[in-house]
Amino acid sequence: MKRVLFTLIAILWSHQLLAETPQQKVKIDTTPTTLSELKIAISDIVEAEQLPAVSIAMVDKDGPVWVEALGLANIANQTPADSDTLFRIGSTSKMFVSLSILKLVEEGKLSLDDKLADLLPNFVFTNQWEASDPVRVVHLLEHTTGWDDIHIVEYAHNDPKPATLKQGLDYHPHSRVSRWKPGSRMAYCNAGPPVAALIVEKISGQVFEDYVADNFFTPIGVETMTYFQTDDVKNKGATLYSNGKEQEYWHIIMRPSGSINASANDMAKLLKFFINRGNVDGQALISAASFSRMEQVTSTPGAQAGQTAGYGLSNYTTPYKQWVYRGHDGGVNGGISKLEYLPEANKGHVVMINSDNGKAMNKIVGLIRAFETQDLAIKQINADMDITESMKRLEGYYYPINSRMQLTHFLERVLNIYKFEIHDNKLVRSNLLGGEPKEYFAASEVLFKSTESGEFNLAFVEDPIAGPVFHSGSSVYKPVSAVVVFGQFAVLALWLVINVSSLLYALVWGVRKFMGRQITGKSLLIRLWPLLASLSLLYFMVMFQLGGADPFKLLGAVTYVSVGILISSITFFVFAVLGVYVALTAKASEMNKVNYWYCSLASFIHLLVGCYLAWFGIIGLQTWA
Repeated sequence: MKRVLFTLIAILWSHQLLAETPQQKVKIDTTPTTLSELKIAISDIVEAEQLPAVSIAMVDKDGPVWVEALGLANIANQTPADSDTLFRIGSTSKMFVSLSILKLVEEGKLSLDDKLADLLPNFVFTNQWEASDPVRVVHLLEHTTGWDDIHIVEYAHNDPKPATLKQGLDYHPHSRVSRWKPGSRMAYCNAGPPVAALIVEKISGQVFEDYVADNFFTPIGVETMTYFQTDDVKNKGATLYSNGKEQEYWHIIMRPSGSINASANDMAKLLKFFINRGNVDGQALISAASFSRMEQVTSTPGAQAGQTAGYGLSNYTTPYKQWVYRGHDGGVNGGISKLEYLPEANKGHVVMINSDNGKAMNKIVGLIRAFETQDLAIKQINADMDITESMKRLEGYYYPINSRMQLTHFLERVLNIYKFEIHDNKLVRSNLLGGEPKEYFAASEVLFKSTESGEFNLAFVEDPIAGPVFHSGSSVYKPVSAVVVFGQFAVLALWLVINVSSLLYALVWGVRKFMGRQITGKSLLIRLWPLLASLSLLYFMVMFQLGGADPFKLLGAVTYVSVGILISSITFFVFAVLGVYVALTAKASEMNKVNYWYCSLASFIHLLVGCYLAWFGIIGLQTWA
């Protein structure tokens, strides 16, 4: 059931499309010490994981170290991939939005603190705190608007039209509602960067893609990099594969968020641009100050308290052992990309695959990181101060309050509980459902740094709505009592038992009734309603599993799957209500008391869960809306 629940999250997030891929620790048995050993190790992963192809660009301050593609760009035609093969880079595309905004800021045409409502007066969005806490340009790029991520109907749009950025943003504006005060929490949102790109269009007078081409693509020398399905893409584009199935080209409705096609040769030049801090052949396309600003997180209370980990202007941190990489990654249906550079070592890499095999991607990236850092000096990470007595107030349980999509919050607040404890002069954070604990040294009364990388990752600050919270990287956690935490677990466990036992119990009394046992009236109904509620839930889960096979077509439109989800969620709640009604009116009826109390409990638990789901919008869920 836990796997099914997390599958639901993944589907609601559209398989993390146009998003950061999960950061996982990769165990490396043998670190390649030479480039030849690295190539062999990665080739072995490609073969073992049955990857169609991987495209790699490794660069240092002197230029390319390794630029090559291994495997097949198209399996059916046995087309080999090479360094000119074009891959989709997904959300790595967002970096050009921030670069464009920073260039306009340098030219004095814009400020990161400018209000969205002033720049685009007729643009549709909702922010109930606009008078005191308006949405600003910085919030669009640091993902602190408080908006939901774009809805699945926007993900599902796969047509070359609408052709303009404005038309794409006007297609489905309903997700652009601030759920908290802008700037107070980060939540990844694919609508923010396209809105910033629209601002670029208005100020520059150019189509966004043309502005990027003139100011970045051409000076950097990325000759085939493109937002569109050009002839080059048709002829040299890698075919993408999801679960081994060939994917059609995705015409992303909001191109600035994830539409770029690029080759390894293109990405090697882009990497060099980042490693050289915005310079190309001695020419600064953006200033060193702007480049540094791109790497900073500023808008959240955590950042203002000194937190350095997290999401800057389309540029975020990824710790690896004692080092901290910067960059961005992304995914489309059937493709994953990752761009990372290590500022202190003037090294970086890009990895692109035409598959959704995140495990293989993490293995490859792990090998490259280990290779790049093998000769770097080991840093000693020490505590800046001892844990104080007052810090013990931070101990306890916490749940996340900045869901990427509000629709998934009902699961995250139950299944993503963290416990913070103090041990051995360290603050330790651990997930109750497993995973490796994270340890932090105190840097101040409210700021903590990773004991492994030294990055300032954790800040205890005041949220303007929720009160005291922890900002951890890009996550925000609110204190919750142990009674609530374990009460939720108890209800969930009991509900799961009820659902399984209801189905099993139905086999017993159903057979007895079929064989002539007199089970009628309220004695039948008190059994029937919780059974039908469980069957509705089962159907709901099955429909989501089916929808996961092709969420664009099956969940992003009115189909038998999406309608089945809508109807089964409603029938679950209706049957729960009917079950409770019968339980309340049948107490005096003659029937087996064990049966009565079991069925009554089942119906009350169903209704309790049903009310919880209704509160979070799951009852009557329309995935296409």
